[in-house]
Amino acid sequence: MSSILKHVGIIMDGNGRWAQLRGLPRYEGHKRGVEKVKEIIKACLRLKISVVTFYAFSIENWQRPKKEIDIIMELLKSHLKKETNNFISQGVRFKMIGNRSLMPADILSAIEETEKITSDCSQLIAQFAISYSGRDEILRAIREAIKRKISYDSFDENTMNSLLDTAEIPEPDLIIRTSGEQRLSNFLIWQAAYSEFYFTQTLWPDFTDDEFTEAVLDYQKRQRRFGKVSEFTRT
Repeated sequence: MSSILKHVGIIMDGNGRWAQLRGLPRYEGHKRGVEKVKEIIKACLRLKISVVTFYAFSIENWQRPKKEIDIIMELLKSHLKKETNNFISQGVRFKMIGNRSLMPADILSAIEETEKITSDCSQLIAQFAISYSGRDEILRAIREAIKRKISYDSFDENTMNSLLDTAEIPEPDLIIRTSGEQRLSNFLIWQAAYSEFYFTQTLWPDFTDDEFTEAVLDYQKRQRRFGKVSEFTRT
């Protein structure tokens, strides 16, 4: 029995290694990685996926050399400027999840402008996890609950979901990680409780529409039970 895929999360890993293997500076890998995002967004539209979340920049990434951070932020800003019209024409709603208080003011302004402009688009939600950490997201949600004085008795999973950056977004059905690593790295750790996983040795800049489709087809062959006994299991 095939599984319907509504939301796919992607941990885009391997930009730096891709560049180093070719004797190129790391920023060339990041540039190539940005182009790959555009390709996968088109694939999501073709496959009628509702939500895609790209893990673009973790809170831990702020510890990288300033020069690399500046390049990544500038790539993000220029990408938004160039792609906003394409988002609108394709029906793609852009959304950021992550700790906005850590973002440079000019980058955050560009992000929020794109969010506003694409807010009515309905073909695909493209979430970008920027300045993001799953643990930080959970802590911010708890602090917000305390701030709102939500009572102990009324605080349940639904309340928690409503306080997360991903409120009103379905949990990820499938999480893809490129470059051979097999861990979540603090990505959607609350939301991924029942996600399926697809790991590939392919570095992110080499990840293609074909391999993305292969991951989706692999997912659709799986049976998701969410802790229940399979309906095909004989008693």
